[in-house]
Amino acid sequence: MGFTCGLLGSPNVGKSTIFNALTSAGAEVASYPFTTVEPNVGVVKVPDERLQSLARIVKPEKVTPTTMKFLDIAGLVKGASKGEGLGNQFLGHIRDVDAIAHIVCCFEDTNVAHIEGSVDPKRDIELVNAELVLADLETVEKRITKVGKLLKSGKGEKELNLCHKLQEVLAKGLPARSLKLEDEEQKELLKELNLLTAKPVLYVANLGEDNQGQSQWLAAVKEAAQEEGAPVVEICGKIEAELSELPEEEREEFSREMGLKSSGLEKLIRVGYDLLGLISFYTTVGVELRAWTVKRGTRAPQAAGKVHTDMERGFIKAEVIPFEDFIAAGSESAAREKGLMSSEGKDYVVRDGDVIQFRFNV
Repeated sequence: MGFTCGLLGSPNVGKSTIFNALTSAGAEVASYPFTTVEPNVGVVKVPDERLQSLARIVKPEKVTPTTMKFLDIAGLVKGASKGEGLGNQFLGHIRDVDAIAHIVCCFEDTNVAHIEGSVDPKRDIELVNAELVLADLETVEKRITKVGKLLKSGKGEKELNLCHKLQEVLAKGLPARSLKLEDEEQKELLKELNLLTAKPVLYVANLGEDNQGQSQWLAAVKEAAQEEGAPVVEICGKIEAELSELPEEEREEFSREMGLKSSGLEKLIRVGYDLLGLISFYTTVGVELRAWTVKRGTRAPQAAGKVHTDMERGFIKAEVIPFEDFIAAGSESAAREKGLMSSEGKDYVVRDGDVIQFRFNV
């Protein structure tokens, strides 16, 4: 699994349309608020040109890409942190994701009723972010009360200190991720709190068909994203949804006609991987060529553990061929003969695109 991404935003900004385009999962799409009651879940294969290039050389019986999961979460309205709309049950769903894709409406459509009566990306972003901040502030304040009772026994001082810092940041309307921590223990404590605004976020500007890339509201999204150093992905949900319903050959032809260099899924995944610091490596085990996703900085034994826990426990070495060298050599055996394969130990940090054979004791 690559990562789990929650699609979040105000009602009727096109979350379910984009979800359908990304996953072809057929989530219900309608022009009234709260169409999404339970979060729709879709697991999609991560498009990977390198995997396909390796497959053309290796010719395996089975090619398995890595995957990622999307959650289409119900729209958040003003007061959601206090139970308005569908309230806290949907804020809870956000806690299960690795990253948030904040969908923002950047088009006008007479068939779509905006819950606030007009299109205003800045207002919508501020409204959703405020509800997440308020929910986190409530979580932190409850934690302060609980941890404060532990101080008499000499426990919880660091956590209480962190919570007070978070309380100060959140009270200003800022997300928890804006708090820069140097202490590793406090970083771990922050993870344990599982705050909504501590999660990495990217903004998705949902553009209209006629003004793709030139929306009068796109600048507002980019300005809001720039303030917190978040990336922006531009997608026309309606076009992407139509494309997703076409056979692959027709999809490619239509994309060329529309001038689309890559799909919305590809753009979102690239940005998401960069946001979370993820890379891919490849294995050829038996008849299967497979892609795997790990955090940048992962060492060889832990990468082996992604394949199988026995490989991590009994790790001996990793035989590594960089992707470009594998392609240039034309085969694993040719790469080995040319000295392009290296034998790496437990301290080796896996690089993006590595083709790896793990050696281990059972």
